[in-house]
Amino acid sequence: MRVIAHGGAGADPDEPASRQAVLDEAAAIGAREGTPTDAVVAAVSKLERSPRFNAGLGGAVQSDGVVRTDAGIMTDAREVGAACGMAGVRDAVSVARLVAEETPHVLLSGTRALDFAAAHGVETDLALLTEATRERFGRLDPPALDEYADHLAWVTEHFGENGRDGGTRDDGPGGVRSHDTVGAVAVDKGKIAAATSTGGRWCALAGRVGDVPQVGSGFLCTSAGGASATGAGEDIARTTLSRRAIDSLEAGRAPREAAESAIAEFAERTGSTAGLIVVNEAGETGSAFNSETMQVSVAGDAADTDGTDEDGETDATDAIDE
Repeated sequence: MRVIAHGGAGADPDEPASRQAVLDEAAAIGAREGTPTDAVVAAVSKLERSPRFNAGLGGAVQSDGVVRTDAGIMTDAREVGAACGMAGVRDAVSVARLVAEETPHVLLSGTRALDFAAAHGVETDLALLTEATRERFGRLDPPALDEYADHLAWVTEHFGENGRDGGTRDDGPGGVRSHDTVGAVAVDKGKIAAATSTGGRWCALAGRVGDVPQVGSGFLCTSAGGASATGAGEDIARTTLSRRAIDSLEAGRAPREAAESAIAEFAERTGSTAGLIVVNEAGETGSAFNSETMQVSVAGDAADTDGTDEDGETDATDAIDE
């Protein structure tokens, strides 16, 4: 099993070493699983449970003060599931997997996604705000939702820069130093799975859903390989960023080249920042980003034996056990 995981593209994070340690552990946990689907769910679940990342616990807060989570998962057999707009759900990737495996659908949303999750044993009434995110939202003080015009004007001003979602102006907890989205891609004996999960973006209009649960935008998997994207969600959706990377794999490019070409095209078209991790069916990995940083970890079996993959990313095979 070969697993690559990312912790989101953005500005340099606080305590990057501690954050990298969690990411390394997540990749290593995934690499010990029996199937690529199990691997990406295990890796992403670890990240959803850590407040150091913008997914699950400690995720970004929407304009009504609520954390709503989104996730998507896909295999090379085109099995796909996604769930979005879930208040109180930490384990969003687990819900996405259940949608893929237990329903005839691709995407469930909002209240009915919560009902579905609860019916299948996923906790749905968890407190996702941390002390830091609660304090930060308290400082923001948006107009009441029933003052719609003022509320929308506040969202437009605070959600990203000049209307884009590349990062808020506040450098407090969850501000410019927050990182959008976590994800993982795994391959084993030619079988592939990709998953992405997020708490969204700070100061989004209540009910906003970004790129993460959209097939071809936040994630994609085919027989050629898998991809997980992170960054400016609206622009990722407009350009179907993960689809661009997989198109390159299908054209014969290596994962690193596929990721770099997709990010370069994305930057030229949108002027926004994003990142990608990519794996092909042979188990080769690649990543690229045009933000200040994107922390990545690779774990598991590979042709290389020197502890690094083709990008020189840290191999987390020997990370601390869960």
